[in-house]
Amino acid sequence: MESSATTNIDDEHDPEGATVAYERAQMHTLLDQARGRLDEIDRAVAALRSGEYGTCERCGQPIGGPRLAARPATRRCRSCADLPREPA
Repeated sequence: MESSATTNIDDEHDPEGATVAYERAQMHTLLDQARGRLDEIDRAVAALRSGEYGTCERCGQPIGGPRLAARPATRRCRSCADLPREPA
């Protein structure tokens, strides 16, 4: 992506253009997902430091060990995970 940033690629008329556009869109999606996961990990580390790790953010009950083992950055217990999130 970096090498193509300074080139004059005409996606509309270049036979490889659709591929370039697709790869750029895919890269942006993957970066957004990775940033989201890093944010989740940062929140889990902050909760660990504050002593709140393993406590459901919605109901305040403990999150089960098996759920934490499967999803270490989860912030909700199994019961609350199925409920819709409140608007931010």
